[in-house]
Amino acid sequence: MRVHIKKKQQQIEKILDSKRVQYDKIDVSAEEDKIKKMRELIGDPSALPPQLFNGDTYLGDFAAFDVAVEEGSLEKFLKL
Repeated sequence: MRVHIKKKQQQIEKILDSKRVQYDKIDVSAEEDKIKKMRELIGDPSALPPQLFNGDTYLGDFAAFDVAVEEGSLEKFLKL
């Protein structure tokens, strides 16, 4: 499962880098409180990374990000 998550993270990073979008990457696997906070902000106690936020505003998961890329609405999705 970790490989699957890592591939999604890399895809997100590649796209954000290509669009020159600045972002902070938070490793929720490093500390239990970080994944707990992520899940609280999302409102889903079983949510898995990668998840996207703008500050503390939850934007969506990888599937929602991927749809935004395909539809050409990434800036709107990211609330930029």
